[in-house]
Formats: sequence, C-alpha cells, structure tokens
Amino acid sequence: GTPDQAPARMLAYRAPDAFAKIIDVLVENSIEYLLGQLAAGADALQIFDTWAGVLPPREFQRWSVEPTRRIVEGVRAKAPNAKIIGFPRGAGAQLPMYVGRTGVDGVSIDWTADPSLIRERVQNHVAVQGNLDPLALIAGGAALDRAVDDALANYASGRYIFNLGHGIQPETPIAHVEQMLKRVRDYKG
Repeated sequence: GTPDQAPARMLAYRAPDAFAKIIDVLVENSIEYLLGQLAAGADALQIFDTWAGVLPPREFQRWSVEPTRRIVEGVRAKAPNAKIIGFPRGAGAQLPMYVGRTGVDGVSIDWTADPSLIRERVQNHVAVQGNLDPLALIAGGAALDRAVDDALANYASGRYIFNLGHGIQPETPIAHVEQMLKRVRDYKG
C-alpha cells in the first residue's frame, strides 16, 4: 500500500474484472474471519476500509460500499444480531450514503470528519465512534484537552463511542493516554 493506494487503484481501473475477483476473495475471507471473531467472544466487529477516502464517488460505491454491504449481509446470514461498525477512513461527505447502503450499526470517523455533517446526517441513524486525532494524543497538554473536549462537545449528546480517529501511534506517551482517559471520564456534558 501507498498513501494514495495508487497501485491498487490502478489495477481497479485497468483490470476491473481481475480486481473484482480479488475483492470477492477478500469479502468471503472477511466474513469467515469476522464470524470467527464472534465465535471467540467478540461483542462487536469493525470493518476497516483504509483506502475509502482516496476513491472518487463511483469507485467508492463499487469498491468500498458494495463489498462492505456484502460482508455485513454475509456475517448477519449466520449471526443475525451481530453488531458491526464500519470504518471507511477519509470518506467524509460520503459517510451518509455509506451508512445507508451498508447496513452497519455504527461508523467510525477520522479526525477530518465534519462535525455538523456527522451529527445531522449520520449520528441520527447509527452510533458514531472516533474521532480524536492521534497527533493530538501525542502532543498532550492543552492541545489534547481541547481535542477531547471538541470531540465530546460535538458527539456526546448522541450515540457515541469516544475513540481515536485512527490507531494509536507507537511514540504516544502513556501519560498522554492517561490524561485523555481522565478527561473523557470526567466529562459531564
């Protein structure tokens, strides 16, 4: 992978039938993997789509929304009550469509998501998880406090799971994680 996923995107443009076969294999294996996670005791599942935000709308529908919908349907065919969160990283304005067409119970958002769009067109349909910038966690101090407060002010009045907008970085100081957790736990909203 590359930041813009150019090799995969180029394959999708040049050989869409071959790329579709790769997606089919990924969908089927993802269903089996997620069912295994449920069998092992997972309470909720998350489908990560790290390239969603680099796709134009037509390709987003074809290579992100449609495979996610198939995964959700495949899991629910065997586990109808499975709770599934989708994470189409960087999807931005396409999130309402993603939520409406995939059948996910929740959606993870990254730190670039527009709060008003999320509140008005996403959070009223599904739970939202995210969206603290991992760099704010590394920075710590007042910047971290502001970022935590912003996330909570924007989303805590609805169905919300506080989380990072993407994974924790290895260089993140544990003291900053503790600061973040205390700030979230002390929130009175």
